[in-house]
Amino acid sequence: MFKYSRLMKKNIKKEIWLLISGFGIMFAVFSWLQEASIIIVELGALKGFIALITGFILYLFFRKNL
Repeated sequence: MFKYSRLMKKNIKKEIWLLISGFGIMFAVFSWLQEASIIIVELGALKGFIALITGFILYLFFRKNL
């Protein structure tokens, strides 16, 4: 029972880490696109929201089965 509980906590931590990583990757991509003037419009706080949505999509497509 204890081993199963520890494994569940490890999986939850891994899922959270992958989700945060997806957000971070997409935020960096959008920041780079703005710096390179590929995205001309200043996104401001909207960049974080868009990065959250696209990061979640990235998480769904590229995560491995635990």
